[in-house]
Amino acid sequence: MATAQVGVVILGAGPAGLVLGNLLLERGIDCVILERRSRAAVEGRARAGFLAAHSVRVLTEHGLAAGLLARGKTHTTCLFRSDRGEFTLDYGKLGQGEAHTVYPQQELVRDLVAEYLRRGGEIRFGAEAAEVTGGTVRVPGGADVTGRYVAGCDGHRGSGRAALTARGVRTARRDNGVSWLAVLVAAPPSLDAVGYALHERGFAGHMARTATVTRYYLQCPRGTDPADWSEDRIWDELVTRMRTAEFGPLREGTVLEKAVVDLRSDVLAVPGVGRLWLAGDAAGLISPSAAKGANLAVLQAESLARALETALAQNDRIGLARYAADCLPRVWRAHEFSHWMSGLLHGPAGPDDDEARYARQLQYARLESLRTSRAHQDFFAENYTGI
Repeated sequence: MATAQVGVVILGAGPAGLVLGNLLLERGIDCVILERRSRAAVEGRARAGFLAAHSVRVLTEHGLAAGLLARGKTHTTCLFRSDRGEFTLDYGKLGQGEAHTVYPQQELVRDLVAEYLRRGGEIRFGAEAAEVTGGTVRVPGGADVTGRYVAGCDGHRGSGRAALTARGVRTARRDNGVSWLAVLVAAPPSLDAVGYALHERGFAGHMARTATVTRYYLQCPRGTDPADWSEDRIWDELVTRMRTAEFGPLREGTVLEKAVVDLRSDVLAVPGVGRLWLAGDAAGLISPSAAKGANLAVLQAESLARALETALAQNDRIGLARYAADCLPRVWRAHEFSHWMSGLLHGPAGPDDDEARYARQLQYARLESLRTSRAHQDFFAENYTGI
């Protein structure tokens, strides 16, 4: 039997769902968040860590930024390495002059959960949304929940997206044909900047997280089993691809976590229909090559909160139509830059034939243009930090 109706049922307690829930409560709209995992799993999951200026603005304006303002670190540079040398790009002095704030996603999620509960919100952990029908969400083993609207923020494999695609909403998708071994290590950052290393053995990336934890990425073959990568193998490959013999050693530490990420992207033709609207990865999955996922989620949550407020208070759906119209151009711009970054970072993975050599030279031409062209640098800076 369904519970009493609430204003909005939110599926998923990731950044999109938690920002949306906090903004709805701020507007006096009752909502409940359904999250299939436990609170410990949600708050402990290490994911993204780079927040763009617009995300910091949204969180600050709505009283959600105390943690990141106190503990986040400002980054304005990124570094590129290849067999042609090394250069640092100070993107904070280019384009719109914006910076990133490095703040681990799990810490942001903990902040958002605490604030949502402080504001009187309800989160049901361990409550998996099995099916969405109209405004009713079926929860096996628990009470079903009905809302005037349902916000699907439960990822690209969640029930929100499944319900929307079942209604005939089409998806545009691309497989970049690239996989990363994502590694979290107990070691301080080795570089002052984000580090991108281009190597004939594949891409390697260095991303700061905290003063004691660093994220690394290693391009790997599709279908790779993380168990095949021992700690020694990981560090040997990082040492090689980051070219430490030329540019200095890495600060090594224990591997805390390793997983394979396939770089795939997709976008739904519309982010919602009727009483069901999506935000974050549910509306469109973006590859991590340009760190856009969490930032798109925050931006969409802000826009969707505004639209739902109008729909609930005035019974006027024009705000939801505007959300759909405004959402897609921004999403596609982010996808275009992510696709461009993927082409910059990843060389040919096949045999060393004529086509592979051509692709490799194009990759180096992109890198050289980024090193020498101010117009290219401004383009990079504007898209790297913005949407």
